Amino acid sequence: MEVACVGGRGRTGTALACIAILDGVPAGSAVAFVREHYHPRAVETLWQRRYVHRFAGS
Repeated sequence: MEVACVGGRGRTGTALACIAILDGVPAGSAVAFVREHYHPRAVETLWQRRYVHRFAGS
């Protein structure tokens, strides 16, 4: 699978956080996990963070 966006942080970070959840990272820690292991500014917007949390509930 390939996931990409122009800067490689916003949408890509969001997708990585969702994949991390699928892999067992707790939803509340997924954004921090991606920021620690991928890029410190991954998942750039409030809407992207909300999407990650909603993804966890689905």
